Amino acid sequence: MPITPPESNLGFAALSVVGRVRRHNEDAILCCPLLGLWAVADGMGGHRRGEVASALALKTLQALLRRGDDLPTAIHGAHAAIVEAAEADEGSRGMGTTLVAVRFAGAEFQLAWVGDSRAYRIGTRGIEQLSHDHSWVQLMIDAGSLSVEEARIHPRRNVVTQCLGQAGQALEVARVQGRLGHGELLLLCSDGLTRELDDAQIRQICADASTLDVLVSELVEVANRQGGRDNISCIVLGLPAAVADPVAERPRSFLEKLLKPAKS
Repeated sequence: MPITPPESNLGFAALSVVGRVRRHNEDAILCCPLLGLWAVADGMGGHRRGEVASALALKTLQALLRRGDDLPTAIHGAHAAIVEAAEADEGSRGMGTTLVAVRFAGAEFQLAWVGDSRAYRIGTRGIEQLSHDHSWVQLMIDAGSLSVEEARIHPRRNVVTQCLGQAGQALEVARVQGRLGHGELLLLCSDGLTRELDDAQIRQICADASTLDVLVSELVEVANRQGGRDNISCIVLGLPAAVADPVAERPRSFLEKLLKPAKS
């Protein structure tokens, strides 16, 4: 996707917290409207190295996109940077991170991910998961061996099949192109959110929130209340109707109140 001027009408809010069980936060979030770039990374590796991997991934991603790389190429570059950092430091061996990132140009977006951090489109017609987890339980769901409900509580639900920083793997950067319509939101989140909240709960919280800032706070608060067993991170983005589809008639939307421009 080519670099374009920032879209001033794109609203967003973001929040990342440690949760109720973990001692430190290995998640990282990136909000860079100047590049039309937003991302969530969920680090792993222990001994605080997960937070090193997630922070390095987002730092490298931003630098490579600013240089002119496209999103998939920049993600491969972030993977290489983590592998190199781990090889240079014995204490960092085994660190890695998941990543979900979106690049906007107006209402058009490119979404890319590695691992089980997710992206959802939420609107009047419901909630749609745009990403497809790189995880062991997702492979079992695809094979018909597990239901979604069984996967949520399976002992191997934490096992990812792809991540940034795993040396020797053939990295798979999954991607989709899309367009965000009027009255719709895009949600990026770590699995600390989706392991506590199901899709119906996420959509209902979106429907009840009064602003984007309130929305991310409510998502995190409810996830914490329901266990908070992992770090929790989320970013929500939305376009006002006139930007998303300037020629369309504006139907009333349950999300419209979230996307009204601020009064001057």
